[in-house]
Amino acid sequence: MVRLLSSAIAAIAIILAASGTTPARAQERPETPEGWLRLAGEALCASPAPLGLEAERALPGAWLLSEEIAEGAQGVAAVEQRFALPGGGELQIQRAQPGGQLRRFTAAYYRIEGAEAFPLLQGIAGADCRYGSGRRILREGEGRISLQQLEGDLETLRWSETLEAPWPEGQDPGGPRVALVDSGLAYDLPLYRDRLARGPEGEPLGYDYWDMDPWPYDGDVSRGPFLPIRHGTAVASVLAREAPSAALIPYRYPRPDMTRLGEAVARAAASGARILAMPLGSRKAEDWIAFAEALAAHPELLAIVSAGNDGRNIDDEPLWPGVLELPNMIVVTSSDGFGRLAPGSNWGPESVDLMLPAENVPVVDFRGASGSASGSSYAVPRLAALAVRILAENLELATTELIAEIFSLATPSPYQEGAVAVGWIPDPLAR
Repeated sequence: MVRLLSSAIAAIAIILAASGTTPARAQERPETPEGWLRLAGEALCASPAPLGLEAERALPGAWLLSEEIAEGAQGVAAVEQRFALPGGGELQIQRAQPGGQLRRFTAAYYRIEGAEAFPLLQGIAGADCRYGSGRRILREGEGRISLQQLEGDLETLRWSETLEAPWPEGQDPGGPRVALVDSGLAYDLPLYRDRLARGPEGEPLGYDYWDMDPWPYDGDVSRGPFLPIRHGTAVASVLAREAPSAALIPYRYPRPDMTRLGEAVARAAASGARILAMPLGSRKAEDWIAFAEALAAHPELLAIVSAGNDGRNIDDEPLWPGVLELPNMIVVTSSDGFGRLAPGSNWGPESVDLMLPAENVPVVDFRGASGSASGSSYAVPRLAALAVRILAENLELATTELIAEIFSLATPSPYQEGAVAVGWIPDPLAR
């Protein structure tokens, strides 16, 4: 069962909350985000947990905007609630209670400015409703945004990590330009200072097609603003290591509106990129229409995309863009060092072109820490680096000639027949 308040009531609630015209008990209102989260933990973790107007009355001065209730076999299994708060704030609550027993409780405070909601603070609690940890998003000015990991008191700092930073000063490396479309890049790491393609005024090229701003910092926030997934920096570190002359153009992919991928391809071409590295995909064909049209319009670009990591034949169970039939695109998957398809990696004798070793690849993550990673996502930068090294020998190569050079290095796998269309490249660094 799902219950939502009407948009009209929600709009009225926001107006009332912002103006301070709210129900009684206003004198009990907390004055800080931390105070609202503590009160939420006390008031909304009761057993049975309050719902509807009862929940609204549990938070002084608050106004219930929406409520979603998931029913299970033994009653309410999960609840999501949103409350407008006095002074222009919003409180978002999530309770997971399978079998009617509370397992997890999260509360997040947002500041409302106009039509935008800015996340400020989140608390995470277990079955006892005591916050074990928290997260604060801090806007520090000068283009810097950080995510602070907090103790359960929602104040003591554990550590801090970057969500956005200004572009670093540096030099364009001058080699072949590679556009990397991923979750973004931690471009403030010293590793990338002199690895970024730059414009005539020395400004780095790149763009954030998720937030639509010029700072594509690494962070997929599809799980929520307090839980970014970092992927692009580790992928880029492989490319930077195996193609020292490559000039990187980072793009943060547009999950909120995948039609923007067409603009990303056009921008990459206009910026002089020859390689478009894309270690991502989805099961929705409509997500990739704009990308396919734009790539077809720019034959000078070679797109290298991943086959995915679902352990399936994408000829039979399609994954886009890997199944698109485009002459300037190579689809790659991961193998072990012996030429066997890596566990969990996708394949397809028609759609997937190449396998190459991409298991336990050394990477540098968004913190600058060394580690290792595996999967077809990491086959993409290895193949892109190979393409860069070939181009560095002859920048005049046409895309068709570049593809032919790459395919000439492939050999049949001694262990895995019929997994890919062209073959296996045992060692991309041998070229």
